[in-house]
Amino acid sequence: MADSVQYEALGRVAVITLNRPDARNAVNGDVANAMEAALDQLEADPEIWVGILRANSEGQERPVFCAGADLKAINSGQAGALNTKRGGFAGFTYRERSKPIIAAVDGLATAGGCEIVLACDLVVASSRASFGLAEVKRSLIAGAGGLFRLPRAIGQAAAMEAILTGEPFSARRAYELGLVSRLVEPGQAFDEALKLAAQITAAAPLAVYASRKVVLAAAYSDDETLKALTNAEFARVMNSEDTKEGLTAFIEKRAPNWQGK
Repeated sequence: MADSVQYEALGRVAVITLNRPDARNAVNGDVANAMEAALDQLEADPEIWVGILRANSEGQERPVFCAGADLKAINSGQAGALNTKRGGFAGFTYRERSKPIIAAVDGLATAGGCEIVLACDLVVASSRASFGLAEVKRSLIAGAGGLFRLPRAIGQAAAMEAILTGEPFSARRAYELGLVSRLVEPGQAFDEALKLAAQITAAAPLAVYASRKVVLAAAYSDDETLKALTNAEFARVMNSEDTKEGLTAFIEKRAPNWQGK
């Protein structure tokens, strides 16, 4: 896999690292292709149940999780390379997947970088992190999901201000508005994300995947559609070996041994 994105398995957790610190972790064609390959690996490995997305900010005076699209690549006519057919921008923002991913943000996530964060399922951020969609300042628009995911995450009024001004908002504000689920001190975002991942992997994976699917569908589906989806996922999980194991473990007063089956 390309050095611009690194992949490491830590038990049940896959750690994906954006690794272009000299370019503020901006997305070019290499990043998009490597990110898609990392997601392929995560989704295909039955031993991996959750992912963490972080960024290398080594040597940066002001840490940057991701500055979004590499404007040099766009200016040189390579804009199309920043997207993949299955994943969209960065090979990530529109990628269909079943496993939850936690963003561990310890710096600025702006423009496409913020859209990558918004495409994750949970966000752990340090107090020095910030978030924004700066596209309007460059006569662009946030085309990788930010214009509809940010209002869903923080409400229309706050999102409209951020989108129309292009100004970033702090991690504290993001936490208060509900985008960030856990707020920690600088340098601790990844460790906290690992703790959160451990809590998720302690639960039954099939139930986690099914629950995630329904929660995400709630943003754009009506109640009847959601009822049908919930019933279908409930039936599928109930027929799994893990559900039998979970009920047996409860009766026997022991910790369950999940197999993801």
